[in-house]
Amino acid sequence: MVNQRIVIRIKFGLHARPAGVLAKIAQQFASDVKVVIGEKEYNAKSIMGLLAAGIQNGTEIQIRCTGEDEIKALHAIIPAIESGLGE
Repeated sequence: MVNQRIVIRIKFGLHARPAGVLAKIAQQFASDVKVVIGEKEYNAKSIMGLLAAGIQNGTEIQIRCTGEDEIKALHAIIPAIESGLGE
């Protein structure tokens, strides 16, 4: 398992479009990819799961990847979030 904390810096938070981009990136990997906020975990491969998290601008999240390609998954997801997920 690998994980990294990151602060969301998207003006309107993780709404439908950036959530879709994040889910599409996560789906490329065999590893289990979760977004962790406090004690709650959300499936990063599910747009609905990401939207249910209600992630706003300035929220600190943790990306947790577990599986055979966990490092590749983390190294793809973190830069995508840092770049704003297309926003």
